[in-house]
Amino acid sequence: MAAKRSATSFFGSRTHVGCIRDHNEDSLVVAPPLFAVADGMGGHAAGEVASEIAIQVLSEQAPKHPNAEALGRAVESANQEIITAAAQGRGRAGMGTTVTAAMLEDERLVIAQVGDSRAYLLHNGKLQQLTRDHSLMADMIDAGQITPEEARFHPNRSIITRALGSNPHTRPDLFELNVHTGDRLLLCSDGLTTMLEDDQIEQVMNHATDPQRCAAQLVNDAVAAGGYDNVTVVVVDVTGFAEQRVSRIARKTKVMVGIILALLAVIIGVAGYALTYWTSTAAYLHDVDGKVAIYQGVPGEFAGIQFSHVDHVTDVKTKSLSPTTADRLRNDGISADNLEHAQQLLDQYVAEAAVHTDGTPTGGDDAQLGSKTTDTKKAKSKKDEKAAASKSTKSAEKAD
Repeated sequence: MAAKRSATSFFGSRTHVGCIRDHNEDSLVVAPPLFAVADGMGGHAAGEVASEIAIQVLSEQAPKHPNAEALGRAVESANQEIITAAAQGRGRAGMGTTVTAAMLEDERLVIAQVGDSRAYLLHNGKLQQLTRDHSLMADMIDAGQITPEEARFHPNRSIITRALGSNPHTRPDLFELNVHTGDRLLLCSDGLTTMLEDDQIEQVMNHATDPQRCAAQLVNDAVAAGGYDNVTVVVVDVTGFAEQRVSRIARKTKVMVGIILALLAVIIGVAGYALTYWTSTAAYLHDVDGKVAIYQGVPGEFAGIQFSHVDHVTDVKTKSLSPTTADRLRNDGISADNLEHAQQLLDQYVAEAAVHTDGTPTGGDDAQLGSKTTDTKKAKSKKDEKAAASKSTKSAEKAD
């Protein structure tokens, strides 16, 4: 038995020895695009050998893509290998196996079948049998001798008319058909179909959305119904071209992400260049220990990175400038386009502080002190004048 399955697979499989048999003669393979079920015959150390040989040859010789003729040739090779193995003492003489092999890719399905293992297709919720049993019961049903219901309990229901290992000229039935996205393929040994009727299988196929859960549920139901034979089930969901569409979308998404990342890189690069150019050319004035300093760059920092540095500290005292200018220097600073512009602004502020609008020297605390001193002198002069006038008046009164 060979099985390859991932956690998010579109197929599922399960095999069980059943309730009566003491060993499992069934084998299966799930290796997309190849899926197959083989039901061995001949008893212990025979049936399981035949089914394993069939699955091994199919795995090695099946085409890489769905091709009915090539798949049929692989089944014929398996038949020859089983006959040769029996002749060489591998297994037992007369051993054989059924096989139902399918290859599914996109929306193309091919099937090669020998024996009474079956392939079903669930389409639009309706289950239909794709293969025809190579069995005595199938021949009698076709001849109108019995009904399908009677065949389920007929004493000769296990007799098959075609199997691998019995005749070197055995040829499989080949089927080619187009399926649709959303369909579901079922391959199974007769251990399932002798225990469950088609409508029961259909119900499970419709309600179990996950293919692995579906396969497990079918096997469990067959065992619960009696499990008179080995039970093997393979369930495959037809994804059609969905995977290709997903791949195309994924590729487009990767391209778009690449373009977006490239644009972001360009934007970041341009922004970085602009920031570097701005910080390397801009300037501002700020107070440093009571003197006006000229900085190159812009105020502030980010992630510990300073965006400016002191170009030089001037001899101009901050307090010598106008109170408004001094407050700006001590707080946020005064921005300039460049170092030359910063020097021009400083010269302008110094000139404005040094001269009143009427030409009287001014500026800072010293200027205010000078103004107060002058006012005091003026007041004293007026007081002296009043005292002199009063003294003259008193002298004149005495003379009279």
